[in-house]
Amino acid sequence: MKKILLYSLIVLFLACAVNVNTFAAQAVSGQTEITQTAEHSVPPVYMIAPFVLLLAMIATGPLFYPHFWEKHYSKIAILLGAAVVIYYMGVMKDFKILKHTLSEYLSFIALLGSLFVASGGILIRVNKKATPLVNSLMLFTGAVIANIIGTTGASMLLIRPFMNLNRGRLKPYHIIFFIFLVSNIGGVLTPIGDPPLFLGFLRGIDFFWFFKHGWYIWLPTVFLVLSIFFVLDMRNKERNEKEEFTGKIEFKGIKNLGFLLIILISVFLDPAVMSWVPGLSPLPIGVREIIMFIVMFASYKYADKQILETNEFTFGPIKEVAYLFVGIFATMIPALQLIAYEAASLKDAVTPGLLYWSSGGLSSILDNAPTFLNFLSAEMGRFALDVNNKMDVYNLTNAHPVYLQAISIACVFFGANTYIGNGPNFMVKSIAESSGLKMPSFFGYIVKYSLPALIPVFFIIWLIFFRG
Repeated sequence: MKKILLYSLIVLFLACAVNVNTFAAQAVSGQTEITQTAEHSVPPVYMIAPFVLLLAMIATGPLFYPHFWEKHYSKIAILLGAAVVIYYMGVMKDFKILKHTLSEYLSFIALLGSLFVASGGILIRVNKKATPLVNSLMLFTGAVIANIIGTTGASMLLIRPFMNLNRGRLKPYHIIFFIFLVSNIGGVLTPIGDPPLFLGFLRGIDFFWFFKHGWYIWLPTVFLVLSIFFVLDMRNKERNEKEEFTGKIEFKGIKNLGFLLIILISVFLDPAVMSWVPGLSPLPIGVREIIMFIVMFASYKYADKQILETNEFTFGPIKEVAYLFVGIFATMIPALQLIAYEAASLKDAVTPGLLYWSSGGLSSILDNAPTFLNFLSAEMGRFALDVNNKMDVYNLTNAHPVYLQAISIACVFFGANTYIGNGPNFMVKSIAESSGLKMPSFFGYIVKYSLPALIPVFFIIWLIFFRG
């Protein structure tokens, strides 16, 4: 049933892809004028209700009605998403944004899915005693690697070794701080690190701009969060049952390491980056996504089955992310449009500090990639610049870097505030739960960890770098 619903929603999206080109071809008959009007219209406020309802059910379902939620969450996400899609098709006649959303979702799931499957065939064993120092070093290493293979790649590669390292003493806070540092904060130094930064790179931001303007914020943030983790881990009196440790680090699955490399190379196979790469319009996917889906299949088919078994690999976590985020991507369309409209109307009052808190706060509950683009577009409008013009984006990075810096840092950092703030968060949570660890609820995550641990750190960053 849920597969039928998912396919039905994607068919609706695909129908929009066809309609975009139909409308373009009918400019003579006046249909283009209708489309343009729809594209620039703002949805009514009540259309954010499906998004709010979905977030509320994600937060309360596992806590108050777990059996119902576990059985029906996929249907709920798809039906709420379908309600928004049908409204945009039938009432607003805005087919372009639906096609764009479908493209973003397929890119999102292609990247997460391929990295998830490829990393599942890699076995890393750290035969050391789990101490606060060893754990901190592993988290720091993950934060660095996140800038090379992305927060998703680093999360999928290291979450199982990190859990195995702490077997016998594994607690929810281990997973939470892994999400904080490896799945989010770590990846702010390169466009590969996190999706919003890659979108900025596609728009014209220099590849090394993020490192140049981010390392001196990244370093103290990582240090502060690691310090909090270190104190918590010091209080964990449980120790690994194994008494003898060789100190060796075991690595298996070299084939899948090659698959990871293919995924990373394919990230750049976009016509906006390399002009020779063909576009596949009107299809909602490109060469990049096709390669990633092929790698997803091949990396599982040719993986060492013993490694998959040792890693306790299943498709459960990626299936949960696929179903929930198809609903999130669809239902958040009205919310993002309303945010863009309000941000543009208030552009003269925008300061770096306001950008930091507003874009960061929204990145906690909305996908941080479109949030980044909406705030970047609004801020560029303040200086009469166009976000679709690469030279204008490049000029902003030189003339007004603090604005872009505030948006970039906030969209990446604040994604750690909730399970849905960034794609890898939910996947890491699902992997931990599939191993038998009881993780905090949606609100428990925020109240027990985000508010007391992250927000004070983010406040210090604002105070030092963006208050003025």
